[in-house]
Amino acid sequence: MKSPLLSLPGAVPAEGRDEGVAAHYGDLFREQRALSDGTGLVDLSHRGVITVTGPDRLSWLHLLLTQHVSELPRGVATEALILSANGHIEHALYLVDDGETVWAHVEPGTQQELIAYLESMKFYYRAEIADRTDDIAVVHLPAGSIAGVPDGVVVRETAHGRDLFLPREQLEAYAAKHGPVAGLLAYEALRIEAHRPRVGLETDHRTIPHELGLIGSAVHLEKGCYRGQETVARVHNLGKPPRRLVFLHLDGSEVLLPGHGTPVRLASDGAEGRQLGFVTSSARHHELGPIALALVKRNVPVDAELLAGDTAAAQEVVVEP
Repeated sequence: MKSPLLSLPGAVPAEGRDEGVAAHYGDLFREQRALSDGTGLVDLSHRGVITVTGPDRLSWLHLLLTQHVSELPRGVATEALILSANGHIEHALYLVDDGETVWAHVEPGTQQELIAYLESMKFYYRAEIADRTDDIAVVHLPAGSIAGVPDGVVVRETAHGRDLFLPREQLEAYAAKHGPVAGLLAYEALRIEAHRPRVGLETDHRTIPHELGLIGSAVHLEKGCYRGQETVARVHNLGKPPRRLVFLHLDGSEVLLPGHGTPVRLASDGAEGRQLGFVTSSARHHELGPIALALVKRNVPVDAELLAGDTAAAQEVVVEP
């Protein structure tokens, strides 16, 4: 779904999974600084939006999600995962309950697959699932923003800012009033800086929550059974996830950023050495320079100098080995 904000001056469309919104509006670092200062907004209207209504919505979701939501207070934001039977991450939901409805946004284009799974697990529970992507746009306001919220708009507020579930017909007017608008590249740079993983980028077909540091924030260890819980409990008790997320400071002299999937090796082994992981996301940060997240084998020394493709990289620990 193409955002109307792509008609704004300087808008350059994003590609791939983020197609439909702007990558930037002509000045990447200015857009990043605005968000860091708590001004402006980000158009996330390409993300999928689902709602769950009905008296059993929270107790039913509690059985399926990794997070404890059966008693989720009204207006309190949380995040949760849906895992495979083997404990691998399939979906991430960023949700809030307004007292009558659970609102959640998910990765672009994944809402139909998610809804199909939820429908298959509904059984006799009094819960109705709806795809609201066509009529609701997600808008992100950075932490510290004083932008107003229209009456009736549901807000999901976290330490990183506020996500608005805004009617699509209000998107242009809201952006004109509360801009400037920042593109996805600025938003992604700040996400990477904050070490926040994204499903589909920081994950592959075998990623488990422990590898990304999601225990606690998205996975509750003291709740009832859900699909994949056995793997979560086993790895938690053994304390040995096979891989770990790292933050990389990249050599700023390189012109190109290493893209998603770029092999990560020990610098001492050179570019022909054994692959120990891969770059998951990369960006140019207005203060830190080129940065990235990567998923590497657990036993990679935490002080080892790395190579992301041909680019030298110094690592910061995100998930302890």
